[in-house]
Amino acid sequence: MIIIRARAEAVGRTGVRVPVLLIAADPRWLRPIPSQRVRLRGRFVPPRGPGLLAAVVIVRGPPTVLGPPSAIQRAAEHVRANLRAAVARLPPDRRAVLPGMVVGDTSRLDPELAEEFRIAGLTHLLVVSGANLAIVVGAVLGLCRLAGLGRRRAPPVAVLAVCAFVVVARPEPSVLRATVMGLISLLALFTGRQRQGLPALAAAVLLLVLIDPELARSYGFALSALATAGLLVLAPAWHERLARRMPDPLAAALAVAAAAQVAVAPVLVMLSGEIGVVSVFANLLAAPAVAPATLLGALATVTAPLSLPLARVIVWPAGLAVGWIIWVARTAASLPYATIPWTSGALGAATLLLGAGAAALALRSHLLRLIAAAAMTGVLVGVIALRVIAPSWPPPGWQMVACDVGQGDALALSAGPGQAVVVDTGPEPAPVDRCLHRLGVTDVPLLVLTHPHADHINGVSGVRHGRTVREVLITPRTSGREARHTSGLRTDPAETGGQWRVGDLTLSVLAPLTAAPALSPEDDGTTINNASVVLVARRPGFSALLAGDVELEAQRALEASVPHVQVLKVPHHGSRSQDPAFLAAAQASIALISVGAHNDYGHPSAATLDLLRRLHTQIHRTDKEGDIAIARTTSGIATITRH
Repeated sequence: MIIIRARAEAVGRTGVRVPVLLIAADPRWLRPIPSQRVRLRGRFVPPRGPGLLAAVVIVRGPPTVLGPPSAIQRAAEHVRANLRAAVARLPPDRRAVLPGMVVGDTSRLDPELAEEFRIAGLTHLLVVSGANLAIVVGAVLGLCRLAGLGRRRAPPVAVLAVCAFVVVARPEPSVLRATVMGLISLLALFTGRQRQGLPALAAAVLLLVLIDPELARSYGFALSALATAGLLVLAPAWHERLARRMPDPLAAALAVAAAAQVAVAPVLVMLSGEIGVVSVFANLLAAPAVAPATLLGALATVTAPLSLPLARVIVWPAGLAVGWIIWVARTAASLPYATIPWTSGALGAATLLLGAGAAALALRSHLLRLIAAAAMTGVLVGVIALRVIAPSWPPPGWQMVACDVGQGDALALSAGPGQAVVVDTGPEPAPVDRCLHRLGVTDVPLLVLTHPHADHINGVSGVRHGRTVREVLITPRTSGREARHTSGLRTDPAETGGQWRVGDLTLSVLAPLTAAPALSPEDDGTTINNASVVLVARRPGFSALLAGDVELEAQRALEASVPHVQVLKVPHHGSRSQDPAFLAAAQASIALISVGAHNDYGHPSAATLDLLRRLHTQIHRTDKEGDIAIARTTSGIATITRH
């Protein structure tokens, strides 16, 4: 799934000038450069989240380019392309991370690695921030000093360098915040006045929000401003206190990491519903490698347009530093309880602030500190005991698991020790990979991709990660979009009436009708949904109807052939487009809805939930319960969840 912020200038023959969000699946949407004008076809839907968007556009097909980008943007892309060429001989993960650390170019970053950086609390290293800008300004001022330029002539040169850097790194919220603060500091240097961080931060925030009011609702801008405020307000005092008990360099690094993390914690909780437990220590471990990686990467960026071989020599030691940061991210992310769940949204932020306030008060009293230490020890003992005695995962006798992959589908059907048939893969590789890893799946005898929508097929590389995939089934009406994920794998169409047996598990294909025409990139979402492969899974004591994303038309065509089953995977994430007769025909006692929390589509629909309740079906949702397992018991089947 490719998400692009753009400005719509015409809809049909009507001229407009409004911000929109494009959601595309075609990889050719990665090619356009900022300032480039394109034509597209898509479905406009009202935006649901915060922001000043006029619409969200579900794009069909690739863009039609109407003209070249501006000369400035072409030059910026030339710089970025040269840096990508300079790092091309580094190991894949390092050549993906280094451009992100230097100019914010994460176009080659594996989603799984990005998720590991997020869990470890190191995502800020993958975006351009004030540290990058400080390096640029410091280097330019140093060169100006060597060239004999005085206090009056050096700042204007640094301003030009900052402007060029912003164009290359693109004006993301954190870049804008750092740029204005940097310009204010250069103005102070030019006029000979004392530089003060906090007033400069306040002025930068006020000025930018006045220029672009949408920044007031930008989480990226808020995180950047809060992290800087934490460094300016909290870090100096904490450094002073810590320096009394440990070496000064360690005290400084710990104070910086803790201050930034504490300052942004409420916003991160609002967004993710998690608290990072290991992030401070991960940042502490990564800190020694950040400056060498960024400095050498910046030097290679400047050198690459002039001498690519020399730039390749420069990035080699930078790659070693990046390798250490990647190791820290992966190790921290793999630790148990690297993050702990917390209530998301405003309530989560408020309760976290209250808890932090109570902790700060407790630390002022010796007695309360003892009580707090005793309570924390009790919690730690309880957590360890809970981990020891908690039911194992996967639960014994598990038959099927609906993986929590966000807004998409990914199901695993047990096929023997270490084996599972996987039906759809979700929108990203990392969540389905983690789900299968938790299930101990190393062999996938059959992978079914019900239809070529990104939220069902984009996670294929996660299924293939460290596993053997023996055969892939796809809809016979496919447009061929699955091919870019299944190279080297045997792929067959799922013909109606066909059956597959894996151990004692039988899979029967109910749909789609093979007589229907093949899909094309121009087909709308409903047409593609109705081409879904619909399966019935059976083994002794277990049965399930896996309905893909079929909507009303396809459901009505299948009503007469729907068998009675125990479990129904509700079509299309519980959207409103449901045929009551289709759902009733299954007579399922359990309904699984695979859906992302706070999704933009309003799934599942309240009407569908009411319909399932009237059918006396137990409803289970991945957005509320996480991974959902169906296990066979002595009295039938049961659901076990893992959040």
